[in-house]
Amino acid sequence: MTTAIASRGERYASDYRALIESFGSDGASWFTETREQAWAEFARLGFPTVRRGNELWKYTNVRPIDQAEFVHGAGEVEQVAADLVKSTCPWDDAWTTLTFVDGRFQERLSNLTKQAGLRAGSLADAMHSDRAAVELHLGRHAPYTGDAFRSLNTAFLTDGGFVQVDAGAEIEHPVHLLFITSTSLASRATYPRILWVSGENSGATLIETYVNLAETAQLTDSVAEIVVGDGARVRHYRVQIEHEKSHHIGIERIYQSGHSTYTSTSYATGPAVGRYDIHNLLDAPGGECTLHGLYLTTNRQHQSNEISTTHAKPRCTSHQFFKGVLAGRSQAVFSGKVVVAVDAQKSVAAQKDLNLLLSHGAEIDTKPALEIYADDVKAGHGATAGYVDPDAMFYMQSRGLSADEARAMLVRGFVSEIVDEFEPEALHAYLERKTEEVMPALLAAAD
Repeated sequence: MTTAIASRGERYASDYRALIESFGSDGASWFTETREQAWAEFARLGFPTVRRGNELWKYTNVRPIDQAEFVHGAGEVEQVAADLVKSTCPWDDAWTTLTFVDGRFQERLSNLTKQAGLRAGSLADAMHSDRAAVELHLGRHAPYTGDAFRSLNTAFLTDGGFVQVDAGAEIEHPVHLLFITSTSLASRATYPRILWVSGENSGATLIETYVNLAETAQLTDSVAEIVVGDGARVRHYRVQIEHEKSHHIGIERIYQSGHSTYTSTSYATGPAVGRYDIHNLLDAPGGECTLHGLYLTTNRQHQSNEISTTHAKPRCTSHQFFKGVLAGRSQAVFSGKVVVAVDAQKSVAAQKDLNLLLSHGAEIDTKPALEIYADDVKAGHGATAGYVDPDAMFYMQSRGLSADEARAMLVRGFVSEIVDEFEPEALHAYLERKTEEVMPALLAAAD
């Protein structure tokens, strides 16, 4: 059934034209046709504001994004102090860190440590200096067609992170791609882009962080394309720290070759409307992917998780495991899907989504799903949602804890399984601190 689209995004057209004019001769002309096609696709689709009959957006209302007024494209980047970056964001001087402010690379706020076998820098620069490597993959794994946010990101693409890991290289320290929304009073829309390519039999760690310093409404529409070569290993940590006036759409597309390993753990708090959309394509035998995540929501926040894996070839393994803590009248969505193709025999797949509800006004819509077209497969899925155990509360309060102290202890125990997966010491300490910072809001909204 065709889904009607109420919004056509006409307000974005003048900003798009201004962006194109600002490029002049420096706009990577080879990408112009793709950019124009992406804009035409967004103009055709508009935002998915009509949810009836639109299963992908059935539980997520994007009208607040459609109705908001954002500054796009051109404009001066606000100055952000280096001390502020290090105090509000995960940071370790050993990491190779690329910092972007309002969507643009900032070398003065970056930590460009050299590591053998690693090339990491601005995507805008790489579109000129490494055109062959960029053109081979950019837009191939996250095509602009069929999705408003992917097409909008591609049309407004100006900068992002480009990382290439050489075949056989073992990168000792993480590569950190840090995207900061500045303290500007303007309501901005930014379009971060990541292109990561790991050569065969290589190993590397990616940390991807989004931090919002502004107090005004903001939109982050990010797209990451990650290519994992034969036998390569990528450990990916994704951190989304937002506030209740912001909107965050995060899209990840991962392409895996034979006997490769991709492991992802995500952490999300805060936005008025948030969505994490990740898809792995296991496109050769022996691949393995692990997708884990934690989301914390309160008040009227919304966090949607669109998690999917396609087993296209035999003998691949996938794991999906997400946890959520919800309070107030917040809402979360877990839409987990595993597709096993006809020829993908000997596949192994598992899905699980667990949710802790701190208030009766909170809502979780969880729908794990398996589509299996092969006959020699091991697969299972499950989902739970429940309120705080009154017996556990009684037990802890009988030992002298207040109700808030008891709830906080239960929440810490529930989330620690995922938080402990963030192994880099500085990153783990940062997320423990952020969890404690959000705890008062969670407890205040509990009932």
